[in-house]
Amino acid sequence: MAEHRTMQRDALLDAARSLLTEGGTEALTFPALAERTGLARSSVYEYFRSRAAVVEELCSVDFPVWAAEVEAAMEAADGAAAKIEAYVRSQLTLVGDRRHRAVVAISAGELDAGAREKIRAAHGGLVAMVVEALGDLGHEEPRLTAMLLQGVVDAAVRRIELGAAEVPERIVDAAVAMALRGVQSPATTSAPTPEPALTPEPAPVSDSVSDSVSDSATSPLVEQL
Repeated sequence: MAEHRTMQRDALLDAARSLLTEGGTEALTFPALAERTGLARSSVYEYFRSRAAVVEELCSVDFPVWAAEVEAAMEAADGAAAKIEAYVRSQLTLVGDRRHRAVVAISAGELDAGAREKIRAAHGGLVAMVVEALGDLGHEEPRLTAMLLQGVVDAAVRRIELGAAEVPERIVDAAVAMALRGVQSPATTSAPTPEPALTPEPAPVSDSVSDSVSDSATSPLVEQL
């Protein structure tokens, strides 16, 4: 009996992933879950009290799996810059995975406190790794930089999911290149201070030129400026 309930619960979660991937959080309804699984609508309520409960369960199941894959890629990378590349590239490589697509759909929707707490818990170790890598690169505000870095990732995810003209690999490579340029050590990206320009000695002005300059200083154009 317990095994049967586990199978039914897993089937409902799998159906929820499909619905989220196809139509976002608005597509995740109990009638749709019942239709996808062949269960009566009343039976769906035996497993989940509400749509928020389904989303919270997916967050607790799928987000840790996704975060663990990204963390593993970062841990295998050698050096701070390589870890940042792994952070960006591994997230974008997972875009085609149905679990990841469901995660993206969940993140885009309105979440209750329980779901957000599950996401924060799953992201905790990942964020710490990114912040540490950015600190190693010399950033004074690594958390702020990490937020901006994630913005690059999110934009690339949307571009891939739109089915843009570029092949996904080009989008991934462009996002990685942009991220790496953006997170370079501040000391290496600051522009050199230009040498002060030498002021040339003024040339002698003849009486005729002096008269001309004096006249132009009172012209209507100069007065308007």
